[in-house]
Amino acid sequence: MVFKEILPGQRLQPYIKCFYFYESDSDRSYDDIVFPSGTMEVIFNLGAGNWKSKKEDTFYTTPPVELWGQITKPLAIQSVGRNIMLGFRFYPHSAAYFFEESVSEFNNEIVDARHVFGPKLQTLYSRLLETPDLNAKVAMIEDYLWIRLSVTEKKHSKIKFIGDIIGNLKKSYSDDNILSISNRHNISSRHLNTLFSQYTGIPPKLFYKINRFQHSLNLVNAAEEKLTNVAYSAGYFDQAHFIKEFKLFTGLTPNAFAAQASPINQVLAGS
Repeated sequence: MVFKEILPGQRLQPYIKCFYFYESDSDRSYDDIVFPSGTMEVIFNLGAGNWKSKKEDTFYTTPPVELWGQITKPLAIQSVGRNIMLGFRFYPHSAAYFFEESVSEFNNEIVDARHVFGPKLQTLYSRLLETPDLNAKVAMIEDYLWIRLSVTEKKHSKIKFIGDIIGNLKKSYSDDNILSISNRHNISSRHLNTLFSQYTGIPPKLFYKINRFQHSLNLVNAAEEKLTNVAYSAGYFDQAHFIKEFKLFTGLTPNAFAAQASPINQVLAGS
């Protein structure tokens, strides 16, 4: 397997967390699970294989250009054939800069990004398929995104406001913190929750839980601490609370996850 992350150019750094490239090393099919990450992303499938995702009890082939909404529960996927992906990951709030719709419409969905962004994205996808150089592909996507930013110019200030709040929530979350932020900006906590959900896809409390879970996931992957230490390091009240929430987002206990963790989890749902 080949996996590499690529930093965006300076002009897009406030909006795009990273680009990433993935190439499977065999035609072998396998099953996996993707976990909540607190972010949205777009994936261009450039190989001969394809991906399938599970909805209810059926696996469906994902589109050539995937738009991933906020995933709030474990998502089963299948890799079929030799896959090559070039994707980019937004910050928790920054996907909203590129959409006219409320991003919450895409929660727990993988939709065809070409239907959302229109014919220009299909043209970009065709050019990516014809371009062999990875750096050139990334540059083409960056040019497209830079132009796309103008679509939502009228609401940029509101999105930036939510981005500032996210920075505060990552440091400390509580109902009191939400109330103090509301008072500081002279808006109701209900309206703040509405704005947060509109521009990130999820309410502040769920965002905090996913962010805390992602931190614990990194600690479990590192396998350097006991579960009790992981629980307290990630901000849980106790180990039982940590295990319950970890299972909610992965479908597995921390010990079961550590025994069967696979690299693609972090490719498709990185923190």
